[in-house]
Amino acid sequence: MSLYDLTDFLKLSSALNYNLSATSLNRYNVLMYMIGGKRLHPDEARDRENKGVVMEALSFVFNAYREKRRRLGPLAVLHPLRATALLARSLDILNLTDLLTALFHDVLEDINPVDFKLAEWKAIEQQFYSLLGQIHPEDEWNLANRLKSLTRLKQESYYQYIGRLLDDPNDTFKLVQVKLADRLDNTLDMHVDLIDPLEGIDFFQIVFQLLFVNNYHGFVSSINHPPPTAINGAKRLYQLFKNAVLLSLIRQKITITKDLTAQALFDAICQASLKEAQRTLIHLICFHFPDVLRQRALLLEAMDYCYSGRSDMITPPDSNIMLDGLFSSYFGPPSDEIRKQRLDILYQNKPLMIQASIGFMVIFLSFINDPEFYIKGISVAGIEPDTT
Repeated sequence: MSLYDLTDFLKLSSALNYNLSATSLNRYNVLMYMIGGKRLHPDEARDRENKGVVMEALSFVFNAYREKRRRLGPLAVLHPLRATALLARSLDILNLTDLLTALFHDVLEDINPVDFKLAEWKAIEQQFYSLLGQIHPEDEWNLANRLKSLTRLKQESYYQYIGRLLDDPNDTFKLVQVKLADRLDNTLDMHVDLIDPLEGIDFFQIVFQLLFVNNYHGFVSSINHPPPTAINGAKRLYQLFKNAVLLSLIRQKITITKDLTAQALFDAICQASLKEAQRTLIHLICFHFPDVLRQRALLLEAMDYCYSGRSDMITPPDSNIMLDGLFSSYFGPPSDEIRKQRLDILYQNKPLMIQASIGFMVIFLSFINDPEFYIKGISVAGIEPDTT
């Protein structure tokens, strides 16, 4: 499967969910689909042994997540399963510790004793410790340290968390691989469509006609407006912002070009984010802002802004330029409550969302085009308008 193709991702989700919903859960089917049928060790006996450990790990995450749900409603356990599958598909040789790291990467944040009865929690703890007892002590030590590094502390901002992860002296590239797989899954997991909304659409032809063809009447979708979900367009743009932050911090702090897995996942996030920005723009011009003349004006204004280089940096708000201050005003507030309010305001501002979609396309294409590109003004301290 393509790492960033939404239709392939939806098929992966469907296959995993189908097995999860079966009357009798077949952990082996889930395991083999998740790892793409690959071996976990060259030696056949060790391969069987390692697969047995992963099946125990699957049993643990099924029990620990239980009926927890994702924002769009599917079972929460799908996230670690898919993130592990995305990582496995980017690796030529699979490693037991790597798979367990991906499977458990959110466990310390997501699984809390308050969500269980005392006896249930003790059983889950015992299951976890029993699992750890089946792996080599050195692998157990590496796994514990990786999970600690991947767990965001309550007092940490997202920027500080990523900075700490990138500064970790142990297994930095393994941590980056898992974090990139995690972000890739979160980027793709914003739709409950049966197929990619971009399927059958020539996005760049639509944009070309908007800009150059004076008798173009605008894009009209062959489908009706999809029903509202828990993740609206503004919240999807926020997820693209988080991707831009992660990729910018990686570019500033480490070099991943020689790590083929990390680079493949980095590139997949760029492509997935680019496609998501396109979906957002198409949705806006079709259903929320159909005036072709105003669409053209917004695109031309965004083109001038991006070509000036201002999309490559954090900018302060400017009452005369819509895109100025986008990151700091709407995505950057450290308070979850304030950010939610700002995203609600952004959602009401469809012209700005159109230009923001263009801005994100330029940002992720810049990541693809230039191996040294990052957004100036993003650091482990947060985001500040760039003055250089």
